[in-house]
Formats: sequence, structure tokens, C-alpha cells
Amino acid sequence: MEPVNATAAADPAQPLLAVDKLVVEYRTGGRRRPPLRVLHEVSLQVHAHETLGLVGESGSGKTTLGRAVLGLAPVAGGTITFAGTRIDGLGRRARRGLSRDIQVVFQDPYGSLNPSMTIGDILTEPLTARHTHTRRAARERIGELLDAVGLPADTATRAARELSGGQRQRVAIARALAPGPRLIICDEPVSALDLSTRAQVINLLVELQQATGVAYLFIAHDLSVVGHVSDRVAVMSRGEIVECADAARVTTDPEHPYTRNLLLAAPVPNPARQAERRAARHRLAARGAPVG
Repeated sequence: MEPVNATAAADPAQPLLAVDKLVVEYRTGGRRRPPLRVLHEVSLQVHAHETLGLVGESGSGKTTLGRAVLGLAPVAGGTITFAGTRIDGLGRRARRGLSRDIQVVFQDPYGSLNPSMTIGDILTEPLTARHTHTRRAARERIGELLDAVGLPADTATRAARELSGGQRQRVAIARALAPGPRLIICDEPVSALDLSTRAQVINLLVELQQATGVAYLFIAHDLSVVGHVSDRVAVMSRGEIVECADAARVTTDPEHPYTRNLLLAAPVPNPARQAERRAARHRLAARGAPVG
């Protein structure tokens, strides 16, 4: 696999992505009603070649943060900086240029691929649209990408509807890798997959990072999944970061009650331990610990 883009390299001492006191608000009922604040001065950093896991329950604001980095959510305050350049508020043309460096893998492998296009056409599009590859070079690159994500070469001739959920998500990962990005935002990339396929895709993401050096912002609701793939973990509740530390500490000895609830909520393949976790969650709730 090709390494990530080396152009416009940032100072290695600086984070690749820096979110500082980010505020996101949505208008919900006309000008007379105050806007709904979804993110409350959120700050985090993702360094080159690392994976930052962002975990929280549904409605915590984690996907909104990813969308703000992608320019898909309205930023009402704070800043987003990528490789030393501020990117919040960029226009459409500048955003299009930035897409070479920042890519995304969405949650739904069924909805993120055009069902009327072949896989080859889906993977060719991000290469030829930026005029970085000729048609011939694009075909060679597609072969490399399919091999990298564990799919046979003849997958290029098939339509997305002919593939399983796991195969489609591998294609989505290949498409994100196609331009050689420096950062991929993984928005719940395995939550729609069955358990065995989920493990395969997580392992694939780890292997691809080792091969390419790409950084991940890995968004999920399952703390055990995030802990497996991440170097550091940030925990989000009600639009705020409540804890951020090394993955090993957050997933084994969390400090915040909300994080402890997330850890206890993760299923384990042992009925006795599961019963103990359930009882521990009830004790935390009885003491008024936040659960979402």
C-alpha cells in the first residue's frame, strides 16, 4: 500500500487534527427560539499515525463532531485545525481539495455505496476526479486497494448489491484509502456488522494503519471496540468530553462515572460476570451517576 500523503507535512510536534472549544448549534424552530447546542466547547487532538477513539452513547454528540470536521455540521464557535491550517468555515472548493487528506468511512455499508455502479467505478471516481491518476493508473491502483482490504480482483466488476455487508464495508475502506489520506474519520464503521465480520474489519483497519501510517478518528458507542483499536480514548457525554486518556487506562480503570457505566454496559461472554456488571450499573445509578 502507498503511504499517506507527504505533501504539506505539518510540524511533527503539532497534532494533525486539533479541535479547540468547538461549539455546534442547530436552529430548530425559527429565529425566536434559541438554537439547540449539541457540542459545548469540545477540545481534542489527533496526532499523525495514531488512532483516537471517540466513544459515547447515542445522542452524545460524537457523530456531530465528526461531521463538523468534515464540514457537514454548523460551527458556531471554536476552531478546527488540520496540519496547522484552520479548516472550519472553508468554502466548497477548498473543502474539495482537502478531501485528499481527510476521508471518511460511514456506518452503513449498504447506503454508502452507489448500487448502480460497479466497485471498479466506485473506486476509480476519487482517483480520476482529482486528475491524480490516468485511467490505466487508476485500474492498477484499484487492484492494489482491493488486495489491501482482502477482496479478490474480480470484485471490481461486481455491483455493490452483490456483496455482503462486510465486503461492502471493505470497499468503503478501500475508497477512503484511494487518494492516500492522512486522516480517516471512521463513523461507527463496524456497528452494522455481525460479530465475526466486525472483528475482521477492526483487524483490517489496524493492519492498514500499520502499512500506510494513516491516522484515525474512530467514533463508536462500544467502549470495548474502541479500546481494541485506539491509542487514546475520549469519552463524550451530552456534548462534552468527560474523560480522555490512554486506551488501556480508560478501558480498564476509568475515572468518570459515565465511562464506568459504558464499560459495565459492554457485554461479556460469561453469565456470572454479566450479572455482576449489571448489579454494578444499578449501584452506580442508585448513587446518581450519569448514564447518558
